[in-house]
Amino acid sequence: MDHRQRWVLALTSLASLMVMLDMLVVTTALNAIRLDLHAGLAELEWTVNAYTLSFAVLLMTAAALGDRFGRRRLFVIGLAVFTVASAGCAVAPGAGLLITGRAIQGAASAMVMPLAFSLLSAAFPPAQRGKALGLFSGVSGLATLGGPLVGGAIVQGLAWQWIFWLNVPIGLLLIPLARTRIPESRGAAARLDFGGLLLAGVGALGIVWALVHANTDGWGTPGVLVPLIAGAVCVAGFVEWERRVPEPMLPMRLFTSRAFAAGNFAGFLLYASIFGSAFFFAQFFQAGLRYSPLEAGLALVPWTVTLSLVAPIAGARMNRIGERRLLVAGMTLQAAGFGWIALVASTTTAYVSLVPPMVLAGVGVSMAMPAAQNAVIGAVPPPMIGKASGTFNTLRQLGGTFGVVILSAVFTSAGGFGSATDFGHGFARAIAVGAGLSLAAAIVGLWIPVRSDQSVPVRRATVEAR
Repeated sequence: MDHRQRWVLALTSLASLMVMLDMLVVTTALNAIRLDLHAGLAELEWTVNAYTLSFAVLLMTAAALGDRFGRRRLFVIGLAVFTVASAGCAVAPGAGLLITGRAIQGAASAMVMPLAFSLLSAAFPPAQRGKALGLFSGVSGLATLGGPLVGGAIVQGLAWQWIFWLNVPIGLLLIPLARTRIPESRGAAARLDFGGLLLAGVGALGIVWALVHANTDGWGTPGVLVPLIAGAVCVAGFVEWERRVPEPMLPMRLFTSRAFAAGNFAGFLLYASIFGSAFFFAQFFQAGLRYSPLEAGLALVPWTVTLSLVAPIAGARMNRIGERRLLVAGMTLQAAGFGWIALVASTTTAYVSLVPPMVLAGVGVSMAMPAAQNAVIGAVPPPMIGKASGTFNTLRQLGGTFGVVILSAVFTSAGGFGSATDFGHGFARAIAVGAGLSLAAAIVGLWIPVRSDQSVPVRRATVEAR
């Protein structure tokens, strides 16, 4: 690894850390936000989903803009907008404006995350990319470790607003360094696919809106049925549009590669299980076990610390072990860990009994994350890395959004915020669904070709992309 590659790895990883930190630091603040702003479960969901949904919908457009106008340029613009939006969230007086600020943060993150991924992938040849992605996942994974901890410490020691002020100095540090230390890179210039952007955005928003409001409004109400049907129609229209448009935002032909298709679908399920479970873990410790925000953050350490320890090791050994084995084994371990938690979790559960399954789940997902990323990136030729990166990150964020919505629906049907006991019942049922999503990701991972077979889909994707 040369001097230039070290700078690219360090800056893209720190930017990813900031974005992921903001996504996860909110988890231990949700209970304080609920009490301070008198927010219901739906508003808490939108505090998370406004960020992830705008992030997901705009990812592919940001990747295309980066390919055309310069990845570093869009990366720096995204950092600037994210920094300003973070300050806006910090001064928001109510849930509505907080949700608006979170949506702007998500849009800015759409310029940061995929372009960080693309800049990193372009800086490293395939032989070094697995190790680089492992280090990248490990550093950005510090957000998983530090998010709940930092959030809990800030909420308890200061106020929840300071979780957003935290991003400002990081952003101000990154902007000048990125402009001077990261070399500019571009992909294949293509026309912007505004039709695909519109269909994808409306489709995702309609389905998420319906799922969020179904439990409170009822599945048969027009306010749920109309956006659900409209969203499904738009998603189907998006697939057909992308198959026909000359320069698609998301080339459907790439999904003919087993590694590309399975890596993306497994990533969707992986992040659905992670985001959905993270949404409830910190709340369970606070609302169910009566922990303080800081104690809740510390309680999550056995789960989160493993990402920074295991992901770099998994990435370094990926060329030897192969993506399929790491992904399948990792997600099976997470499914076992989440299932274990679902069986023992209650308001009378001793914390020590939760530590082994949290460690088991953390080790598992730490193995699977870099494997899913590498399977996708390794299945396309270099000019298509931007598209592949945008696709993976789009499906990752959509997976996170749907994970929060699905687990919230299960939580509401089985429990609620009425009492600690109600919360414990809903939490156990929701985490059981998280285990099911993890197991489904492991099953999908079996579709990824083993190392000896991966040259076939890579060549095919290369030919079809030309």
